[in-house]
Amino acid sequence: MKLTNIFASIPSNLDDEQIDLLAQNENVRIERIISKGHNTPAGDWYDQEKDEWVIVLKGAAILAFENAEDVRLESGDYLNIPAHTRHRVKWTQPDSETVWLAIHYQRQGVSE
Repeated sequence: MKLTNIFASIPSNLDDEQIDLLAQNENVRIERIISKGHNTPAGDWYDQEKDEWVIVLKGAAILAFENAEDVRLESGDYLNIPAHTRHRVKWTQPDSETVWLAIHYQRQGVSE
C-alpha cells in the first residue's frame, strides 16, 4: 500500500484541466480533477454512460445542466449526476485551484 494525499502534486501551471485516475474496475472509476478557471466550451456537453458522484474538495465551480438550473458547488458540496444527464462545467475559480473528486459508477441492475 502507498499512502498518497489528494492535494499532493498539484502543478503550479495549469494550462489545461488535469484529470488523474486514482482507481478503477469494471464498475467504478475514481478521478481527481484539478481546474483553475477551466470550463467546458459552450455547446459541448458531457453525456456519460455511468452515473457520476462529484464533490468539490477545494475551491468553487458552477455546473450547467441542459434541462435544469445551474448548480454552484463550494468546498464540501457534492452532487449525484445520473447517467445521460447532459451537463458541463460553466465556471471554476480563476485565481486558485478547484479540486474535485469524481466517482463514475454503474448502478446495480442497470446495464450500459
